[in-house]
Amino acid sequence: MNKVKVYHYDAFSDVPDMGNPAGVVLGGEALTEEQMQKVAERVGFNETAFPLSSDQADLKIAFFTPGHEINLCGHATMATLYALKTRGLLHEKSSLTLETKAGILPIRFHSKDGLYMTMRQAAPQFQPFNGSLKELADAMGLQESDIATELPTVYGSTGTWTLLIPVKRLEAFKRMVPDNNRFPSILKEMPKASIHPFCLETYDVNAHMHARHFSSPYSGTIEDPVTGTASGVMGAYYARYINKQNAPLELLIEQGQEIGRNGRVGVSVSEDGNVIEVTGNAVYVKEFEVTID
Repeated sequence: MNKVKVYHYDAFSDVPDMGNPAGVVLGGEALTEEQMQKVAERVGFNETAFPLSSDQADLKIAFFTPGHEINLCGHATMATLYALKTRGLLHEKSSLTLETKAGILPIRFHSKDGLYMTMRQAAPQFQPFNGSLKELADAMGLQESDIATELPTVYGSTGTWTLLIPVKRLEAFKRMVPDNNRFPSILKEMPKASIHPFCLETYDVNAHMHARHFSSPYSGTIEDPVTGTASGVMGAYYARYINKQNAPLELLIEQGQEIGRNGRVGVSVSEDGNVIEVTGNAVYVKEFEVTID
């Protein structure tokens, strides 16, 4: 039996027990991928991250949900970079390159009332959703009339695929009760995708969009409190389908209020809509050990 130390950080907040929890495991080179998966399962957070050495970039991070490895995770990236930076493990770097299964991504560090990280995401991609909006709404505990049909419901990715669902009113988010096990049969084009309902009404007057994020059942979790990659592709969606002015955008995304995990994600979109960057912070919460075979 092996004991593995896990550092718990909350990303997209500077207040412990807000934002999105992530596990960070240092010294991951000593673990096999099977052991990393076991650690993530024992930890139980939406993602656990393992910073590793890279022969292609300054750093590599492997990301695991309790159910499987994923290509990219925004909040676990923020948590890991914050952990390494505040522990003096990045040699005063102000920028670096990060190897992920979504590609090699540039990272910048900067300070504005605390340490913030800006990460470039993969170029945005969109694919049509041809399924039933009625079934989709029902799987979220909503009515079909809650979905804003003047905007498209589409799959989007800046590293991880999710279904972006425009919702008319903010009050609907309090009524959402996801039945995650139904998602694969509804998402016929991408049965392993998560779903990401959003709206343009917000609690915070400074925010541009509000969202919740419901996990694929293959991930072994129900809801992701504050999502980095989904916020990134939501910014790309905003530029393509809502703004439509081919101008650079600086957006603030809010998420987590309905489940007591209030967080904020900054998203910048280039003029052509193809360069997406996400900015966030993190905070140390505690450390603990898990035991694996």
